[in-house]
Amino acid sequence: MHILLQFRLAYVAPESRVVGAGELVDHPKKIAINYLTGYFAIDFFIVLPLPQIIILLILPKSIASSGANYAKNLLRAAILLQYIPRLCRFLPLLAGQSPSGFIFESAWANFFINLLTFVLSSHVVGSCWYLFGLQRVNQCLRDACRGSKIARCVEFIDCGHGNDYTKFRWDPTWDQWKNNSDAVACFTNDGFDYGIYEQAVNLTTERSVVTRYVYSLFWGFQQISTLAGNQVPSYFVWEVIFTMAIIGMGLLLFALLIGNMQNFLQSLDRRRLEMSLRRRDVEQWMSHRRLPVVLRRRVREAERYNWAATRGVNEEMLLENLPEDLQRDIRRHLFKFIKKVRIFALLDEPIIDAICERLRQKTYIAGSKVLYRGGLVDKMVFLIRGKMESIGEDGNVASLSEGDACGEELLTWCLEHSSINRDGKKIRIPGHGLLSNRLVRCLTNVEAFVLRASDLEEVTNLFARFLRSPRVQGALRYESPYWRGLAARRIQVAWRYRKKRQSRADSSSPQN
Repeated sequence: MHILLQFRLAYVAPESRVVGAGELVDHPKKIAINYLTGYFAIDFFIVLPLPQIIILLILPKSIASSGANYAKNLLRAAILLQYIPRLCRFLPLLAGQSPSGFIFESAWANFFINLLTFVLSSHVVGSCWYLFGLQRVNQCLRDACRGSKIARCVEFIDCGHGNDYTKFRWDPTWDQWKNNSDAVACFTNDGFDYGIYEQAVNLTTERSVVTRYVYSLFWGFQQISTLAGNQVPSYFVWEVIFTMAIIGMGLLLFALLIGNMQNFLQSLDRRRLEMSLRRRDVEQWMSHRRLPVVLRRRVREAERYNWAATRGVNEEMLLENLPEDLQRDIRRHLFKFIKKVRIFALLDEPIIDAICERLRQKTYIAGSKVLYRGGLVDKMVFLIRGKMESIGEDGNVASLSEGDACGEELLTWCLEHSSINRDGKKIRIPGHGLLSNRLVRCLTNVEAFVLRASDLEEVTNLFARFLRSPRVQGALRYESPYWRGLAARRIQVAWRYRKKRQSRADSSSPQN
């Protein structure tokens, strides 16, 4: 899997690192050539099943003539020859290093890779324990052989002959070796000081491979977890060194695993802790200002919904660190709904981008009043999620949902109350502000984007010449709900005045 990943993993060209951060090469052909000329040969050698090839093909042909020691040394050399480059390729992966700088982005991935490393280390320790236990049995039998002065005892303890005892059956020294007290003592509890390998000697008599492997894995896991605290080695130097290596590996893995576990748990609880601190600060502020119970309940609800909508992420600060073109593309994606407003659908992309740069996220809870009848219209509100209703002076109710906007008459008003002199500069005509003729309130919790009057005025200053074109002015006059309502009211007033004049004329006629 790692080899297949390397054929698709982009890399930084070494010659491009002289100036700047380097050029990322993502062409598949160049990636394949770079990997084939680099670490591919080492990775291919690492995944070759050399121990299995030796056991299945080489040893059956040579073990009868060379003996078990030759097989053992050959296997040991093959495993070490593969595992040294394997560790060199695995350790950078564990450290999270790659040509692009990092591999494991999420806390879950870091946690699981360290947990698997802990299990792998237990596998290595358990396997070495089982192997070293067999080595100690071999050493005990060889010591017994030297003390017995039996000539062929070295051939007797060579397991390369398997169960074929025909060669030794008629040898008189075979019975002497089987009944030798020193050889028999190698398989008793007090006959030889095996130290930490005593259970391994008993484990070799188990016929089930699964039992032998699982128990060895358990032993390795237990010793790494307890730092070999329950083991007392013998005076054999290599056994003491092996125990010390287990303690050092356990300390290192525990520090690594606990550190990553702490980072993992902190990443899960960081937002929750921030929310708790925010709630505590709000509660202390409300208590200090002695807010009534009704206002406190509304503040808590607004804080809860605001946190659920934003997850505590400051989008403005997040976008500031990105390139300008990427910021523009992200805003276009987030503010696609803005073109649902008919006036904005006629505007060019630069004006839309300028408006999107000034939009700010805002949340309202159910029952909040966005615009008041008779109050100043100081913002345009674009709905992202939730429902609102707009109630006019005549009692007509219009429902607003996702993609709708309210306060769009503010754009028309900003243009109507300004003019451009001959120098192209915009002159502000003083006025008392735009008053709202309707009430807009939230039926549910609402997530929206807000464009303030000051920001909209700045946009109209930048693009005044375009916004005063006949096409846009016509849209402003005939597409804006505010001006359509104003025109309808003027027509209604004129109609009433006409009816009054008609009724007066009829009452003053000579016939009446």
